[in-house]
Amino acid sequence: MILSHLLRPEILEMIEEGQLNELREFLSNQPAPEIAELIVAVDDRDRLLLFRILPRHLADEVFSLLDAGAQNLLLDNMAQEEIRGVLRSLTPDDRTALFEELPAQVTQRLLGLLSDADRQKALQLLSYPEDSVGRLMTDRYVKVRPEWTVAETIHFIRQHGTDSETIAMVYITDDKGRLVDDLRLRKLILADPSTRVVDLLDGQFVALSSRQDREEAVQMFKKYDLYAMPVIDADGVLLGIVTVDDILDVAEEESTEDFHKLGTVNPLEMSLREATAGLLFRKRIGWLLGLVAVNIVAGMGIALFESTILAVVALVFFLPLLVDSGGNAGAQSSTLVVRAMATGEIGRDDWWRLFSREVSVSAIIGFTMAAATFLLGLWRGGLTVAIVVAISMVAVVMSSSLMGLLLPMVLNKLKLDPATASAPLVTSLADIVGVLIYLSIARAMLGT
Repeated sequence: MILSHLLRPEILEMIEEGQLNELREFLSNQPAPEIAELIVAVDDRDRLLLFRILPRHLADEVFSLLDAGAQNLLLDNMAQEEIRGVLRSLTPDDRTALFEELPAQVTQRLLGLLSDADRQKALQLLSYPEDSVGRLMTDRYVKVRPEWTVAETIHFIRQHGTDSETIAMVYITDDKGRLVDDLRLRKLILADPSTRVVDLLDGQFVALSSRQDREEAVQMFKKYDLYAMPVIDADGVLLGIVTVDDILDVAEEESTEDFHKLGTVNPLEMSLREATAGLLFRKRIGWLLGLVAVNIVAGMGIALFESTILAVVALVFFLPLLVDSGGNAGAQSSTLVVRAMATGEIGRDDWWRLFSREVSVSAIIGFTMAAATFLLGLWRGGLTVAIVVAISMVAVVMSSSLMGLLLPMVLNKLKLDPATASAPLVTSLADIVGVLIYLSIARAMLGT
């Protein structure tokens, strides 16, 4: 944050004055994440210049931290040998993430720049389903045999651990490559050198499936509080590992996507900074037009009770109050459920308990709000109107709250994204229900 905000004017001034050697020396002593944030914050011309003046080892690390848009811009302006060097420096999982964001023809061209071994790894990872754990894993880890001694194992780690993404966890496999257990490096270091690895194992480990959904992997990392997890196939063969930095990226992407859906915006595949006006229009207009159509139904519902409204004009005063109260209550309920489902707090077994509790909670809320509106009804329309408004408030709040609870659950049952049951959608549906409930009660009680 320091580079991109506090020092950005000074850095831009150094670029303008051509003090590139001084800037290179300064950036060489800065953390890679800070430099990556600075590169994203400046315009395209300065972005290219800043990246090119970085030392090679630092440039490779910074590139892996950039978002897809910034990476694509840099690749478009690199020579072929530069691209080959950058791709070679990326870990298999970071390389796969880059290829996922590029057009197919660009990915095909970049694959041709890789060595045969790296190309084979890249194609293998890309062959896994989109949003699967297989696309996140890396083969840069340490695996040892159970019959080795601690001394032999530590010697092996010293020789082969340099290229590993993490050595905090060591994986033990049998002669067929199947995962036997995992072992923390700390436990290994503290053990007697003559102890065999098998004697340190407890047989309790957690592994991901290569075809498992990324969201499930996020929940497992949160549940077991690990910084790396092994990935196995159907036969238990160790294929790779997934590290917590990749899982944090997935968690951020999923949270962003859910927030967009809750705001009735189709998810963006890039940062808001990089999005064009045309893209934002396309992502937003569909939902807005759809909600217009939904609200037209509410207008048609009002038209059905035109005679009731003409007979008691005071009813109109309370219409916005009632439908908005219902929409807000439904949005509250929907937001709580969607978030709880996203974090894995609730499952199918909790539906009935949640429903019965929501009935109680929404009834209490409804009666509380009805007490306030009853007094307002007395003032604006007399006793009968006050009773109509109070009863309607209870019915509207309860029905909208239950709708907000059930809609995400129904969507989940249908294998659809519960986040689609967003607050604006629930509010619009609650408007229709609220209008029909309120005016139906009014017609029945007022005899109009």
